Amino acid sequence: MRCPSCGSLDTQVKDSRPTEDSAAIRRRRVCLSCNFRFTTFERVQLRELTVIKRNGRRAPFDRDKLIRSLSIALRKRPVDPEQVEQMASKMVRELESLGENEITSETIGETVMEHLRGLDDVAYVRFASVYRNFREPKDFQQALDELSGEDEPTKPPAKPPVAARR
Repeated sequence: MRCPSCGSLDTQVKDSRPTEDSAAIRRRRVCLSCNFRFTTFERVQLRELTVIKRNGRRAPFDRDKLIRSLSIALRKRPVDPEQVEQMASKMVRELESLGENEITSETIGETVMEHLRGLDDVAYVRFASVYRNFREPKDFQQALDELSGEDEPTKPPAKPPVAARR
């Protein structure tokens, strides 16, 4: 493992232990050249995933990018970083279990929205506003209606007809 401080390949594992959900192994390492200490994680990877972007471009799937997106949506929300890690691991397992090596960015976005919807409503609306490219207040209202279980956007109640005067 290359040292992030000096770039040396001469590093040593000092401590290994499973993470809380046992989905990864956390390793504490030390660089033998500069004595810099750092942490690495080892995870099971079922397959190499490639993301097909909206513009057709292909890019390797990046778990860290998924975690950054979740963290941005969950910023200042009462959610533990460990919950974010667990949710990301669950999503990656779901995506890998689809059986495809190539997945669309839409599939990833919908998976993230599904998980955020169950975790935190504010984070769900934040993520949806970027993912669905909200441009008007009614777009936010539609997302809020989805959360409340309504299929159609809210409409003002119909006014009763005014009786005709004779």
